Amino acid sequence: MSVKIYVPGDSGAVAVGADRLALAMEKAVRAQGLGAKIVRNGSRGLYWLEPMIEVETEAGRVAYGPVRAADVDGLLAAGLLEGGDHPLRLGDPEELPFLRRQTRLTFARCGVTDPLSLEDYRRHGGLAGLTNAVAMEPRAIVAQVTESGLRGRGGAGFPTGIKWNTVLEAEGPQKYIVCNADEGDSGSFADRMIMEGDPFVVIEGMIIAGIATGATKGYVYLRSEYPHAILAMNRAVVIAREAGILGTSVLGSDHAFDMEIRVGAGAYVCGEETALLESLEGRRGIVRAKPPLPAHKGFLGRPTVINNVISLASVPIILDKGAEYYREFGMGRSRGTIPIQIAGNVKHGGLFEAAFGMALGELVDDIAGGTASGRPVKAVQVGGPLGAYFPRALFDTPFDYEAFAGKDGLIGHAGLVVFDDSADMLKQARFAFEFCAVESCGKCTPCRIGSTRGVEVTDKIRDGIEPESQIKLMTDLCNTMKFGSLCALGGFTPYPVMSALTHFPEDFRPDPSMRGSMTQAAE
Repeated sequence: MSVKIYVPGDSGAVAVGADRLALAMEKAVRAQGLGAKIVRNGSRGLYWLEPMIEVETEAGRVAYGPVRAADVDGLLAAGLLEGGDHPLRLGDPEELPFLRRQTRLTFARCGVTDPLSLEDYRRHGGLAGLTNAVAMEPRAIVAQVTESGLRGRGGAGFPTGIKWNTVLEAEGPQKYIVCNADEGDSGSFADRMIMEGDPFVVIEGMIIAGIATGATKGYVYLRSEYPHAILAMNRAVVIAREAGILGTSVLGSDHAFDMEIRVGAGAYVCGEETALLESLEGRRGIVRAKPPLPAHKGFLGRPTVINNVISLASVPIILDKGAEYYREFGMGRSRGTIPIQIAGNVKHGGLFEAAFGMALGELVDDIAGGTASGRPVKAVQVGGPLGAYFPRALFDTPFDYEAFAGKDGLIGHAGLVVFDDSADMLKQARFAFEFCAVESCGKCTPCRIGSTRGVEVTDKIRDGIEPESQIKLMTDLCNTMKFGSLCALGGFTPYPVMSALTHFPEDFRPDPSMRGSMTQAAE
């Protein structure tokens, strides 16, 4: 029996040489006549250790990292196949502090299995939820999801069960499930990771959603910037269809469900559900007025469930273990686990799945290890480019939808971007306006015009032109955008702007002669 060497095919690992490493390992193993098989798995999310390889030994898995192609001969000489000692040896991956402290429900298989092996998927608990679902009444499935407390992981936090129940009760000759995989937030990569590392769980979640609501057709709307995820999802759909998981008889039942992968063209606004539908139907991605809601009139005017990737990937565990099991994790109205994506100026960037309730400061200082630069943390932006900037004074805020809303912030897609004390928060505010101006679909005036005026006002503050009156104008402008925009792009842009102004007022009122050119990049 050959030993398995796991080399991640995740695009985050590929970006730092995983493909070159896999080729070098394959060549060396073949040249030395060793009984080993190279498996391209997903990433476990410890990105500062990528490429992190694992070898399956009699005593269990042993991890090494970060490994380069040049390290292969030395690792093999040191007894890699037996988990031999080497400077890059990390030991049991499950015992690494970053992993040991997690509660992995949604990402339980990611980095563990061969992403495109149905046998691996089943062996690690896959399809258990779907097997239960095909034997249940649709209302019973919806009830399980509702009782679990699952809320939309794409950003809005809307209760998933309520959305499903609305589509179940809606009348229509055809219903659809649409998976929103247009993950465009800065510092966010959970959707990409799960699609590349465990694509079958997304498919399983979509099928369960279809059975629960009476939908027989599904679409994954995937951003073009994710070529590895596009490839993985397309291959997984073909494999699932050939295995009878997708098609006219799901797992041999009376339920039918099939699906397709559709690729977007790079517009950030298409992450908004109605703009996504416009694009999916072949038109320009422009936000629709609501009502009607997509649950009543969505894709092609038919009742449609639109859920984020992580929302759908969370469903199989609920149908497998039950609503009460899932509800045991979390706090308040935020139940279950949330994949937190840690990025920016940090020592330990990566994906950390935990139950809701962990304090923001613990995530930044302890889990992420503070800044990579070694300078003090100045701000953390939570929730992508439209998220608020939290100062250290708010680091006691628990990771919970209502707790963040109470501090004028939002969890969004749970991406954290950390900045040290060299960050210029006026420039960060300018970037928010500029980002909105570039990405606006142009349909509503507050977003289209407000964002452009915001850039001009920020520049006047930077140049010391009547700063106090300009700050008052900026505040008024943000209020108009927040309450007058048609969708969250314009409506949420005030969050980063006003949080920067509120918590870092000194960056908006410096001596213009001391300011000069702002050097801290907003990206």
